Amino acid sequence: MRMMRKEGEEPTCSPTRNLVSIESERLLSSVNWADYTKEGDWQVQKKRGSKSKAKVVTGESGESLLFSPLLLLKAENLGNCCNGSVFRFECQGNLAYATLIFHHLKNPQTTDWNSMIRGYAQSPSSLEAIFYYNQMMFLAQAYPNNFTYSFLLKACEKTKAGKKCREVHGTMVQRGYVEDVVVCTNLVRCYVGNGLITAAERVFEEMPVRDLVAWNSMISCYSQAGLHEEALKVYSRMKSYGVGVDTFTLVSLLSSCAHVGALSFGVQMHKFVDENGFMGNVFVGNALIDMYSKCGGLDWARRVFERMRKRDIFTWNSMIIGLGVHGRGKEAITLFQQMLLEGLQPNHITFLGLLCACSHQGLVEEGLNYFMMMSSKFSLQPGIKHYGCVVDMFGRAGELQKALNFIQDSPSVDDPVLWRTLLGSCKIHRNVGIGEVAMKKLVTLNGLGAGDCVLLAGIYSEAKDQQGASRMRKLIKNKGIKTTPGWSWIEIQNNVHKFVVDDKSHCDTEEIYLKLMEVIHRATLVGYVEEKPSVSVYENSKECCGNSGSYHSEKLAIAFGLARTPEGTSLRIVKNLRVCKDCHSFTKYVSKVFQREIIVRDRVRFHNFKDGACSCKDFW
Repeated sequence: MRMMRKEGEEPTCSPTRNLVSIESERLLSSVNWADYTKEGDWQVQKKRGSKSKAKVVTGESGESLLFSPLLLLKAENLGNCCNGSVFRFECQGNLAYATLIFHHLKNPQTTDWNSMIRGYAQSPSSLEAIFYYNQMMFLAQAYPNNFTYSFLLKACEKTKAGKKCREVHGTMVQRGYVEDVVVCTNLVRCYVGNGLITAAERVFEEMPVRDLVAWNSMISCYSQAGLHEEALKVYSRMKSYGVGVDTFTLVSLLSSCAHVGALSFGVQMHKFVDENGFMGNVFVGNALIDMYSKCGGLDWARRVFERMRKRDIFTWNSMIIGLGVHGRGKEAITLFQQMLLEGLQPNHITFLGLLCACSHQGLVEEGLNYFMMMSSKFSLQPGIKHYGCVVDMFGRAGELQKALNFIQDSPSVDDPVLWRTLLGSCKIHRNVGIGEVAMKKLVTLNGLGAGDCVLLAGIYSEAKDQQGASRMRKLIKNKGIKTTPGWSWIEIQNNVHKFVVDDKSHCDTEEIYLKLMEVIHRATLVGYVEEKPSVSVYENSKECCGNSGSYHSEKLAIAFGLARTPEGTSLRIVKNLRVCKDCHSFTKYVSKVFQREIIVRDRVRFHNFKDGACSCKDFW
């Protein structure tokens, strides 16, 4: 006897059923199935029913399930019992037992195949789902339906099976499933998960009907692919089609705003949140805090934080990290103490924000205390990022020897991240000796990048060691090391504009360069002196961390912002690399000459330029 489930009721996992599943698997695996498969033996075994090792397992809640090898073999009962059992035990997460039952079905139906494909698609062994689908198609005893394709595409997404995804798409066309909005939405996700953005866009555009889930999926897909500008454009199209938004839409759009620094767009989303009653949702509140913090609006982030009636650990972490990257370490510590008083337990992200905050404000002693507190008080094992923060903290404070000793004593001594962080600190403090130690270690670990060579070349150059700088140029050339292209984003009138070094692709290129010449001239009149590159990586002077030049991406973004915004308007720029020394100096003079506040978020922190000074105090 087994407990019946009401129609439409979802199966649930319980300790009782887990116990039942484990016991049933043990029983089934111990059966000698040959005894039950001899022709004519069924009636004999039926008469011996009392001796067929049937067993009832009863849990604390009184639920009972009967398991017997006979139950699996009686042909006329398979459809009534086993087919449902496959679905039920697959839903309970016991794939081993579901698999045992499935392989004793004489003629599995589509629902049985779907159960197995879904179960494996959601498991760590997602590739098995594809194998089951292949077997289903090979046997041709049952045919796939919309559920089959949805589960299968999830498996293709997880296993990065792009070729299989294309094959399934072809089969969907043949069988007429390309008009199913659910299946096509999963197909879009699968293509994006395999990096096939163009194919995903084509599927989306060809969908005859697009519901809110489909639009949300497209926004999410662009965000996952790093195409945040495109994600924001989708929202405009949604409005033109009269499609509403939900919590998922808002969180995804706010996340894209945070990545590209689209503050104006984010403010519009915030207004929509207030007007339509979404502010009570903790996920939306967290996304707003994150957006404002990453767009340079820290005070607005704090207001959102104070207004939230319900806060979870992500709320506190977002605020602590926001304070940290803005260099407000003491406020981050105060907020952390407040969090503890409210009874919340910190996690790894909390301490990452605290260590970052201490690093940017030079709070070395406090930072070390929190690093030790992770394991001693909260039983949290520090990760590579936590160790990196401590190295950075020592480095910013000029305690390079302590930073070196800390790396050598850490369990992550062979991680290039720590040595690269140390090398960056050596560039700030012009320490050739420890810089060479870090470089040699990076070479040994095969973790050398062009940015590392440029950093050490800069150290050599400032130490008047031209031979050392020349060695770095040769090293880059001989090893064929490639630089990371630099880019900057700036938002003007709700549109995000992207610039790269020496960019000529913008439709207003001529206007931008004319404005830049004017800006450079006026900055020079008040004291700006261009710093020549310490080392040229390539002849075309590609923008790279530590390499300066007249037409770096942030200079073009600043010129465009000055040309297209009214006097007194703040400029907000997002950059993917650390701001070089020349651009940092240039931006300070521009803020003074044009009386503009210029907020730059680089790879490391925020720089708030105002009246010729920067919030980082020239220490970054």
